[in-house]
Amino acid sequence: ITPHICEELWHRLGFEGLIVEAPVPEVDHSALVREKVELPVQINGRLRSRIVVDADADEEQVRETALGDEKVKRHIDGKQVRKVIYIKGKLVNIVVA
Repeated sequence: ITPHICEELWHRLGFEGLIVEAPVPEVDHSALVREKVELPVQINGRLRSRIVVDADADEEQVRETALGDEKVKRHIDGKQVRKVIYIKGKLVNIVVA
Protein backbone atom coordinates (compact mmCIF):
# COMPACT_ATOMS: atom_id res chain seq x y z
CA ILE A 1 0.00 0.00 0.00
CA THR A 2 2.97 2.34 0.66
CA PRO A 3 3.89 2.91 -3.01
CA HIS A 4 0.31 3.83 -3.81
CA ILE A 5 0.08 6.32 -0.94
CA CYS A 6 3.40 7.87 -1.97
CA GLU A 7 2.20 8.35 -5.55
CA GLU A 8 -1.00 9.97 -4.31
CA LEU A 9 0.91 12.34 -2.01
CA TRP A 10 3.35 13.13 -4.83
CA HIS A 11 0.51 14.31 -7.06
CA ARG A 12 -1.25 16.22 -4.24
CA LEU A 13 1.98 18.12 -3.63
CA GLY A 14 1.74 19.32 -7.22
CA PHE A 15 4.43 17.24 -8.93
CA GLU A 16 3.92 15.81 -12.40
CA GLY A 17 4.66 12.27 -13.57
CA LEU A 18 5.56 9.27 -11.45
CA ILE A 19 7.62 9.57 -8.30
CA VAL A 20 9.92 6.73 -9.44
CA GLU A 21 10.87 8.80 -12.50
CA ALA A 22 11.87 11.85 -10.43
CA PRO A 23 15.61 12.59 -10.22
CA VAL A 24 17.41 11.73 -7.01
CA PRO A 25 18.63 14.84 -5.12
CA GLU A 26 22.35 15.56 -5.38
CA VAL A 27 24.51 15.34 -2.25
CA ASP A 28 26.02 18.60 -0.99
CA HIS A 29 29.48 17.46 0.15
CA SER A 30 30.31 20.85 1.65
CA ALA A 31 27.55 20.30 4.23
CA LEU A 32 29.40 17.24 5.52
CA VAL A 33 32.60 19.12 6.43
CA ARG A 34 32.92 20.03 10.10
CA GLU A 35 34.94 23.06 11.14
CA LYS A 36 34.61 22.53 14.89
CA VAL A 37 34.27 19.37 16.98
CA GLU A 38 33.07 18.88 20.53
CA LEU A 39 35.28 16.52 22.52
CA PRO A 40 34.48 14.93 25.86
CA VAL A 41 37.20 15.42 28.48
CA GLN A 42 37.66 12.58 30.94
CA ILE A 43 39.74 12.60 34.09
CA ASN A 44 40.82 9.10 35.12
CA GLY A 45 38.12 7.72 32.81
CA ARG A 46 35.22 9.78 34.20
CA LEU A 47 33.55 12.44 32.07
CA ARG A 48 34.20 15.87 33.58
CA SER A 49 33.76 18.37 30.76
CA ARG A 50 33.37 18.97 27.02
CA ILE A 51 35.49 21.29 24.89
CA VAL A 52 35.05 22.68 21.39
CA VAL A 53 38.14 22.80 19.17
CA ASP A 54 38.93 23.17 15.47
CA ALA A 55 38.50 19.91 13.56
CA ASP A 56 42.10 20.12 12.31
CA ALA A 57 43.64 21.09 15.70
CA ASP A 58 46.82 19.24 16.59
CA GLU A 59 47.33 17.31 19.83
CA GLU A 60 49.15 20.16 21.60
CA GLN A 61 46.33 22.64 20.95
CA VAL A 62 43.72 20.17 22.20
CA ARG A 63 45.80 19.42 25.28
CA GLU A 64 46.16 23.12 26.14
CA THR A 65 42.43 23.72 25.64
CA ALA A 66 41.49 20.74 27.80
CA LEU A 67 43.88 21.65 30.62
CA GLY A 68 42.71 25.27 30.48
CA ASP A 69 39.03 24.39 30.93
CA GLU A 70 37.60 25.59 34.27
CA LYS A 71 35.83 22.31 35.08
CA VAL A 72 38.98 20.34 34.38
CA LYS A 73 41.09 22.70 36.49
CA ARG A 74 38.83 22.04 39.49
CA HIS A 75 39.35 18.28 39.23
CA ILE A 76 43.11 18.34 38.66
CA ASP A 77 43.91 21.13 41.16
CA GLY A 78 46.73 19.97 43.43
CA LYS A 79 47.22 16.71 41.53
CA GLN A 80 49.99 15.67 39.19
CA VAL A 81 49.01 15.12 35.55
CA ARG A 82 50.66 11.84 34.59
CA LYS A 83 49.43 11.51 31.03
CA VAL A 84 47.09 13.11 28.49
CA ILE A 85 45.59 10.67 26.02
CA TYR A 86 44.06 12.23 22.91
CA ILE A 87 42.13 10.22 20.36
CA LYS A 88 41.76 12.51 17.34
CA GLY A 89 38.22 13.74 16.94
CA LYS A 90 36.91 11.45 19.68
CA LEU A 91 38.03 12.26 23.24
CA VAL A 92 40.64 13.55 25.66
CA ASN A 93 41.50 11.51 28.77
CA ILE A 94 43.66 13.03 31.49
CA VAL A 95 45.32 10.65 33.93
CA VAL A 96 46.15 12.20 37.31
CA ALA A 97 47.71 10.81 40.47
